[in-house]
Amino acid sequence: WFGAYAESLVDDMMFLQAAFKMCNRNPLGSAAGYGSSFPLDREMTTRLLGFDSMNYNVVYAQMGRGKMERNVAFALASIAGTVSKMAFDACMFSSQNFGFVKLPDECTTGSSIMPHKKNPDVFELTRAKCNKLQALPQQIMMIMNNLPSGYFRDLQIIKEVFLPAFRELKECLQMAAYIMDKIKINEHILDDDRYLYIFSVEEVNRLASEGMPFRDAYKKVGLDIEAGNFTHNKKVHHTHEGSIGNLCNDRIESLMRQVVDGFNFSVMEQAERSLLGR
Repeated sequence: WFGAYAESLVDDMMFLQAAFKMCNRNPLGSAAGYGSSFPLDREMTTRLLGFDSMNYNVVYAQMGRGKMERNVAFALASIAGTVSKMAFDACMFSSQNFGFVKLPDECTTGSSIMPHKKNPDVFELTRAKCNKLQALPQQIMMIMNNLPSGYFRDLQIIKEVFLPAFRELKECLQMAAYIMDKIKINEHILDDDRYLYIFSVEEVNRLASEGMPFRDAYKKVGLDIEAGNFTHNKKVHHTHEGSIGNLCNDRIESLMRQVVDGFNFSVMEQAERSLLGR
């Protein structure tokens, strides 16, 4: 469960990296959208400010407004989607009917009338905030949807929905990391016989691997369950990549490190290095 969300975040980081690369281009020198009569050295400003390259066509430098914000918003929304789904799972799995996990007490609140209840308020609010962030690309698209090339004051409205999104998502990530670091797993959940039948497939596969035709094994296990005679030792021996017995978490971690390393330096770090002549 944890590894699945870790791998999802790897894809989100790749999306974010792609958005960063599209945005990390210097628009300076486009002026009002048609260039300037001053003999600007746009290559120099690109180098000094740490951009990867520039928006070469000055008209496109203006056309990119709104488009760049939309692309970044999609990347932010992708991360928010992962965190929102994880928050939903955590809320459900910590409920009384599941009891798979226990959230830290400081991130829950009591019920107004039920003394036993611990509401997963922090993750519920995180889920709501992340769902709101997933609407951000549509908001930006609707603002810029019917605009021709050039700059229009409509684009100013994008800022009021776009800029706060970074802080909101960062706060959601910080809170999710805090909770996940302190979450407690119910390691004895399978002692409850209500979960016995999740091993029915294991038993069918065992019988099939011993030579019984799969359809006969399927029928036998089904009849045993119906008759109340089904038993299993509750141990699994999955071996293929990504399964219970071979999670490949180390490979997921390696993927994340590759993506993070791909970012190299931030824009400010690149600019500092350029200014120092390194």
